[in-house]
Amino acid sequence: MSSILLKIENNIGFITLNRPEVFNSFNREMALLMQDTLDQCAKDDNVRAIVITGAGKAFCAGQDLKEVTTPELMPGFRKILEEHYNPIIQKIRTIEKPVVGAVNGVAAGAGANIALACDIVVASENAAFIQAFSKIGLVPDSAGTFFLPRLIGFQKAMALMMLGDKVSSAEALQMGMIYKVFTPETFEAEVLKLATTLATMPTKALGLTKRLLNESMTNNLEQQLALESKLQIEASSTNDYNEGVTAFVEKRIPEFKGN
Repeated sequence: MSSILLKIENNIGFITLNRPEVFNSFNREMALLMQDTLDQCAKDDNVRAIVITGAGKAFCAGQDLKEVTTPELMPGFRKILEEHYNPIIQKIRTIEKPVVGAVNGVAAGAGANIALACDIVVASENAAFIQAFSKIGLVPDSAGTFFLPRLIGFQKAMALMMLGDKVSSAEALQMGMIYKVFTPETFEAEVLKLATTLATMPTKALGLTKRLLNESMTNNLEQQLALESKLQIEASSTNDYNEGVTAFVEKRIPEFKGN
């Protein structure tokens, strides 16, 4: 069975981390396959929204420690970061399609930070987030030090990363780390509903919005205003813009095609 599963249905690419016996922790094979799967979803025009979730009880426990403690398997931390996790994060952030992190269970270490790199993060009531790095003498990676302070504030992020506290999904929602929490019974249906909504929206405009928010992390006001002007002009030239305006005038629901 593949360590990464991909199902494309109704314009949604469902990516499932599939090593439940080790809580979906990443080894090299899985990390490289994840990159290939993200690339496939990025290139496929039939995919207009992406969902990343985990098989079994966990979302992702981060790095498979067996790989870094077994000499014949050990790729080294430079290779793990530069060839495994950093490309995954970059692909999630640069795919100009909405990416939903559907956190079904524990998300720890790099697994937590992969989830937080997604555009919209939802979680089951059974889920939890743990910056587990300090527990084994490591520092946070996979862009956790970039996204977490921006989501919840510098002081709170510092505490969670230094202390390695386990954050319940309810606490994550309260502190602004994630978007919504669903009951275990309704989780899959609610994720499908959210992804279906995104997949029927104007994909190009959503992608440009994502680009704007990415650039806002480092732009000053003048740069951001200029980029808004540029991308608004680009959005206004799409077929979906024409459809949206026409539907508004005709007082009907628009049928966006994603271009």
